[in-house]
Amino acid sequence: MKWSKWLEEWDMTSLKIKTPFLDMEWKPQDEDRAAAWELYIELLTRITTQPLELESGDESTALASVHAIFPITREVIKSNGRHCIEFTKIAVVVLNQIVRPFTAKWHKLSLNGAFNDPKQCEEFRGELKEVQAELRKYTKMLANMAGVEDLTELDNSET
Repeated sequence: MKWSKWLEEWDMTSLKIKTPFLDMEWKPQDEDRAAAWELYIELLTRITTQPLELESGDESTALASVHAIFPITREVIKSNGRHCIEFTKIAVVVLNQIVRPFTAKWHKLSLNGAFNDPKQCEEFRGELKEVQAELRKYTKMLANMAGVEDLTELDNSET
């Protein structure tokens, strides 16, 4: 299967990836599967994929949890070595194109007191929902790469 077809299958065609990569064969190795499993568990159990109810949670903590995906992903890549290249290709793109714009924007705003303003908290939560929708797709992709049953939609929480 080609990378382009695999991304299409998961409705992730909005990611900007250069054509030579899209035309390459998508062939995950054991290291890719191990890395995908590790990150899958992290995403599945964080606010990255779980609802943040209006009456609960904290915007600063939610932002920190989303931001924590950067060091976690780096560690997963390093610990699985050079042979987890298929995982690395998608992980880097998702971090840079989905996670980074959100965390960069809200980190600066939070430093300027945004989370003390109910209107900005509401805006943050709205944008978080959009990022969560993309990261749920990514989580499902990781389950597929890891060769495990996807549990993203296991409970009855609204998504």
